Amino acid sequence: MPRWHWQWRWRKLLTTDLETNKTSVIGYSIDIFEAVVQTLPYALPFEYVPYAKPNGESAGTTTLFIRSWEQNFESMIADTTIIANRSNYVDFTLPYTESGVSMLVPVKPNGSKNAWSFLKPLTWDLWVTTFLFFLFIGFVVWALEHRISKDFRGPPSHQVGTSLWFSFSTMVFAHRENVVSNLARTVVIIWCLVVLIITQSYTASFTSLLTVQRLQPTAADMNELLRKGDFVGYQDVSFVFGLLKRLGFRDDRLVPYKNSEHCNSLFNQGKIVAAFDEVPYIKLFLAKHCSKYMMTDPTYKADGFGFVFPKGSPLVVDISRAILNVTEGDKMTKIEEAWFGKKDRCPESTTSTVSSGGQLGLNSFWSLFMIAGVAAVLALCIFTVQFVYEYRKLMSPQVDDDSQSKPSFWGRLLNLLKTFDNKDLECHTFRGDRVGDQNEVRLASLNVMSPSVYSVHTEFPVDSTQTLSPSMGSSSELHDNTIAQEVAIISIDLHPDSDGEGLVATANDEITRH
Repeated sequence: MPRWHWQWRWRKLLTTDLETNKTSVIGYSIDIFEAVVQTLPYALPFEYVPYAKPNGESAGTTTLFIRSWEQNFESMIADTTIIANRSNYVDFTLPYTESGVSMLVPVKPNGSKNAWSFLKPLTWDLWVTTFLFFLFIGFVVWALEHRISKDFRGPPSHQVGTSLWFSFSTMVFAHRENVVSNLARTVVIIWCLVVLIITQSYTASFTSLLTVQRLQPTAADMNELLRKGDFVGYQDVSFVFGLLKRLGFRDDRLVPYKNSEHCNSLFNQGKIVAAFDEVPYIKLFLAKHCSKYMMTDPTYKADGFGFVFPKGSPLVVDISRAILNVTEGDKMTKIEEAWFGKKDRCPESTTSTVSSGGQLGLNSFWSLFMIAGVAAVLALCIFTVQFVYEYRKLMSPQVDDDSQSKPSFWGRLLNLLKTFDNKDLECHTFRGDRVGDQNEVRLASLNVMSPSVYSVHTEFPVDSTQTLSPSMGSSSELHDNTIAQEVAIISIDLHPDSDGEGLVATANDEITRH
């Protein structure tokens, strides 16, 4: 009967029948191997021979055994990781499970419930970008609107305050200023869409932050461990020790442990801050301690677990083909559930961590800011081109009638900026103001006191030489002999014509007799 070597690793139990002197072993790799043997097209008897000391401890590392094993062993059935230097001595079957080296760390509550927790849903770069865009959108809307909208007119301080108020009020959709320009309306609609998405995302993240219990690792990553010089644990019969040394850990900072219970004890005593091990072992550990620990990225890749055979063994091909049949069926799932537990048994555990603690960053919204920024810049460019073209005469080097000299470039630019600061009387929102201004100019040239109504009063007084006396007779005689006084009132009304481009005068006269 072929002798099959078995190596002691985590959660494997060895028993020996004293009557028959046969050794029986149970374990994750043993269950997979026996399932593989059952799928072979022929019978394959075997016997387990433990590679262990009388007290049950391993007699040495896997690599040491591979380099020194004798040919009377037909195979090594263990959770053996396929690595390059071992393949120089033996042949491996196809891997029957994924592998890789990751970091195991304790977890703690993230402590998010404090006075400044409302800032945590968003990263600082997103906060700063959003604030700057509020200022930018306010400036763009002011530039597009202050010449044609009464809400954006007034003293400079009022214009600045209105622009900031309008921009930041879009955050709660409380803006009430009238937006007249179609370009400004387009910018505001796009910006409101961006604000809506950000506010809804913030609300969801903040709600989750306050209501869901979150756990975060005590150590963020391997670089933090190297920087602080913390103690790190590793499994003493694994190749992980050499990997950690290549990653930069010093020997005096590496603490070996024998099994999962020993690892948990080192964590509880504070002797190690993190532990590095292969992913299947960490999953096995988390199946028992999922509420206290978590596995973090990155994962250093390995080729997985495989069964070991001597060089040129004819069984490698048959065993590899049988491994494919087992891993592709439900048999493998049942074995993993039996040893690692179901995936939903411990919802607190996780296989990765989020570097920012669940915060929303700029990388999630940069496309929205790009769309809003491009729309605002494009609208501002279109407005600038239209304005400069409309008032291009102000920039032309024409001779000044007063000084008989050409104004300088900066003088022409200053005139253009003054025009930009003034309201546009050609816009329909200021058409009534434009008519009022024209009335004032025209009436002032006529030396008229009132801008709309002028009245001329003409009185015809009674002759002072004539007097009234009682001898004049009766009242009818008094009426006949009295010199009548006439007052003529002429009213001139000025109002705009039908097309709003000029003034029309209407004269009304009234004569009263006294």
